[in-house]
Amino acid sequence: MVGSVNKVVLIGNIGKDPEIRNTNTGNRIALLSLATSDRWKDRESGQPQERTEWHRVVVFNENLVDVIEKYVNKGTKIYVEGQLQTRKWQDQNGQDRYTTEVVLSRFKSELVILDKRADNDNNSLDSSLSQEPVAAVGGSTSSSASSGFDDLDDDIPF
Repeated sequence: MVGSVNKVVLIGNIGKDPEIRNTNTGNRIALLSLATSDRWKDRESGQPQERTEWHRVVVFNENLVDVIEKYVNKGTKIYVEGQLQTRKWQDQNGQDRYTTEVVLSRFKSELVILDKRADNDNNSLDSSLSQEPVAAVGGSTSSSASSGFDDLDDDIPF
């Protein structure tokens, strides 16, 4: 029996265009800002309420980075499956800071494009596909590689 599980599954909308970076070792990574929202009706007033949570998603899987670069823009609805990781970095004043991120590693990760907006550039997919997976890429089921956090620029918070 497994002693613990670290798995994150999110469905949300991209809040800004993805940022593609090269690490110190030459690997490409993607940084995503993903919004998930809860909606409900207030019991007392009957007014609709909404709370949005923002998630930082870091993608180390080169195949996923290629898909993100070609097809994901601000407003794209995606499904991601990865792991939650917290890393420590220092700000400009030398203070220790911590950032918790959803990590799509080289293995054991998945990204599915659920809905693509029609107003994107020429690389956009057929926008008539609503709630149907447009593109999906997943990683292997075994992992021996590091997460790649050592390659991130720690001085730049997302």
